[in-house]
Amino acid sequence: METPVITAPAIVSEPFESAVITKGHSMRRVLSWALGVIIPMLIIVPLLLFHAYIAWHLSKPAIAALTSNPLQAVQLPYEDVAFASGNETLQGWYIPAAATSRTVVFSHGYGGNREEVWVPLYDLAKSLHDRHYNVLMFDYGYVSDPNRFVTGGVRESQELRDAVSFAKAKGASDVYIWGFSMGAGTALQAALGNEEIGGMILDSTFLLTPDTLYANVKRYVDLPRYPSLPLIRMFASLWSGMTLNQIPYQQVVSTDFSIPLFLIHGQEDELAPYQTAEAIYAEQKMNDRSELWLLPNGRHELLYNSAKKEYTKRAFAFLRDIANG
Repeated sequence: METPVITAPAIVSEPFESAVITKGHSMRRVLSWALGVIIPMLIIVPLLLFHAYIAWHLSKPAIAALTSNPLQAVQLPYEDVAFASGNETLQGWYIPAAATSRTVVFSHGYGGNREEVWVPLYDLAKSLHDRHYNVLMFDYGYVSDPNRFVTGGVRESQELRDAVSFAKAKGASDVYIWGFSMGAGTALQAALGNEEIGGMILDSTFLLTPDTLYANVKRYVDLPRYPSLPLIRMFASLWSGMTLNQIPYQQVVSTDFSIPLFLIHGQEDELAPYQTAEAIYAEQKMNDRSELWLLPNGRHELLYNSAKKEYTKRAFAFLRDIANG
């Protein structure tokens, strides 16, 4: 009798192999998705944070505390004053001069305050007082309010107009602005359509344009224009609530102002190109008392110290001319 042959049942492996293959595909898809999301995020998030950090510091510069006052610095009696600008109260010093109705309002620069010692404003205030001009020195709102940001002149120009109105309320019949750096650019914005300003001295005029913004950032960090400039502009507008497009820099450069301007600029200025001052001056056809003085070796906001005698002579000759005109 033959022994029966027992045949083992065939093992069907296809479903198992298919499951392994499917699981492998799924894992690869998950890994591919993870790499496609995580790696870009590891690049994009630090990039955004870095540009947000730059924009924050540009919009919120560190400003030193006041170190003195007109009486201590140059023996000038003064008044502590405050005046409203929108919902803010601005602080300043008013230095009266005897028997005069002429007042000069100082417009300090970016990162400075009302005393701006490197200019130096105290010395100029003393020279003005000696020549019978009242002087108003005040801080822009972002100096004293921790919740305020620099807006390139958008908000500051209204604050300057309010400072001029305050000087008028103090009895001034003629008010002149002496601006420095962004304070000069702010003065030009304030003068657009304003009839209370009698004339302006503009030292190292800085206008915040896309080009000047990028050039100044690039001095400290070598970043490509794109995407850095759009990102910095975006974050700066988030911090300040103002966009660069709100700064009327094109209008400023193309306006023929009805008041005389004295533009003083250094040709070695690395922060604000002197060509901007040249372009503004070229448009001044309405008033033949406007002037442009370029200092070949002059640097940003260091013009008074580089040529004190000539600076003083020219500045006060300009004021005397427009006051008597």
